[in-house]
Amino acid sequence: MFGYIIVNKAEMKFKEFDVYHSYYCGMCRDLKKKYGVCGQLSLSYDMTFLAILLTGLYEPQTCRESCKCIVHPFESHETRRNVFTEYAADMNMLFAYYKCQDDWEDEKKILKLAYGRLLEGKAGRLKAIYADKVRKINLLMQDFSDAEKEKDTDIDALAGLFGRVMAEIMAVREDEWAGNLRRLGFFLGKFIYLCDAYEDVEEDIRKGTPNPLKPRYASPDFEEECRTILTMMISECCKEFEKLPILENVEILRNILYSGVWGRYEAVREKRKKEHARVTSMGSEA
Repeated sequence: MFGYIIVNKAEMKFKEFDVYHSYYCGMCRDLKKKYGVCGQLSLSYDMTFLAILLTGLYEPQTCRESCKCIVHPFESHETRRNVFTEYAADMNMLFAYYKCQDDWEDEKKILKLAYGRLLEGKAGRLKAIYADKVRKINLLMQDFSDAEKEKDTDIDALAGLFGRVMAEIMAVREDEWAGNLRRLGFFLGKFIYLCDAYEDVEEDIRKGTPNPLKPRYASPDFEEECRTILTMMISECCKEFEKLPILENVEILRNILYSGVWGRYEAVREKRKKEHARVTSMGSEA
């Protein structure tokens, strides 16, 4: 379920993208420092949103540096690091571990099993640092896994479980903003789960792997229903976001929530529409 919480670069100013990328690079540095190259391999853009969101809300002291890396060996680039890039890096590590477990259980990918075991060893310290949070997330992910194994088709219940996982990740502190952050995370998590199910539904039908959208796929209203539900989820997410007193980098965050999160959905929808049109055209010609 990686790759959904990203920017729409086409609608972003160059300066804003540079700031966004500096937080991404800051997370990369934190992952290397805490977990080595193994941790860096888990890096994704998704948790950059979390780092920028929490930085804007709590305004911690942020260290700005320049560095070179193996991806950009000849050009220095800016990094921004603070307590929340470190927290986002930890959550990125935790999610990567769960993703490996899910890939192994669903498709028995040996490489994912091996990488997951490496991550499990590296991420062991998270259980001590975030004991209560990790315990809650583990229980929710176990419920999520059990529901998928039982081929539960209650999509709202399944999306809700993943929403509760995201709620725990978003609420970094138990303070006046914890409720808003949890609700934001809950609806964002449901949106991500539904987008992922929508993207994978055809492949899951072919492979026989779990997906609660499979019974609905043949419906003529499938596309409209999916779009309506997704719009409802992200609307509730944005409503909670707008309640937060964030000024710093707020346009970057709005770019992600109002536009960027739709990127993969729109790409899949357009590809599917073209494929259906092609098949229909071939059928009419025959």
